[in-house]
Amino acid sequence: MILVTGATGGVGRLLVDLLVSEGAEVRAVTRAPGRATLPAAVEVVRGDPSRPGTIAPHLHGVTAVFLHPRTVGEAADELLALAGERGTRRVVALSAMNVDDPFDDQPSRYRGDRNKEAEDAAVASGLKWTSLRAGSFSSNALQAWGAQIRAGDVVRYVYAGFREAPIDERDLAAVGAHALLTDELVDRRVELTGPRSLSHAEMVAVIGDVIGRPLRYEEIPLEAAKRGMVQGGLPGPFVEAVMARYAKHASRAQYPPTGEVEKILGRPARTFAEWAADHADAFRN
Repeated sequence: MILVTGATGGVGRLLVDLLVSEGAEVRAVTRAPGRATLPAAVEVVRGDPSRPGTIAPHLHGVTAVFLHPRTVGEAADELLALAGERGTRRVVALSAMNVDDPFDDQPSRYRGDRNKEAEDAAVASGLKWTSLRAGSFSSNALQAWGAQIRAGDVVRYVYAGFREAPIDERDLAAVGAHALLTDELVDRRVELTGPRSLSHAEMVAVIGDVIGRPLRYEEIPLEAAKRGMVQGGLPGPFVEAVMARYAKHASRAQYPPTGEVEKILGRPARTFAEWAADHADAFRN
């Protein structure tokens, strides 16, 4: 039995589907079971991973745990200790490539991710462990530019030349499933990116090609972008951290492609164009 935390999120849901397709028994933890639209084969249980006592009754028979850093928060050590006491033998933690950077330089911490804590807890747990150090998600493009693209043909944002290698979340989930179902990635911190480094402007152009519209990227002043993001509901400290990351790595890609997805899965990683094609409707009005 594999216990999945964050089972209804962007990565966790994909992971659950893959595990079920491989014939694994899956127990999905969610705070709201009534709203979870998971496969019928999945055992859905109520619990809050940030309060491990609520998870303890569901650890019976669990052999492996997928640890999501946002849902577990500061409680990763406690949750894994409980799991180990009840016979769990393996943990796969979702983390990030910037996990060793100062906390103030990690934008996702301002949205609740505790990547460092999750990875450190996995390593210290005494279980077979794997840490998935993910780069930027392809879906970040939808969050950053989706509304502008649905509204018109110009994307106004900062640092047109900033480059990164976005990973398709389906590939991240596939590596997670591989780590949960085999011993090939035990005791490894695996750095995962997409197959190609792209600039902000290039990513927007790719989306335009996919949806059949000539999108244009217009670089705007930093302060104007910050105001727009905060007005859109993003926390101020998160916005500051994102902009600081762009500025720090404006001259060269922060994390060039690692090639690990292809090495692990035995097939090429999905390109950003493939991701965009599969999500084209989300960019159309």
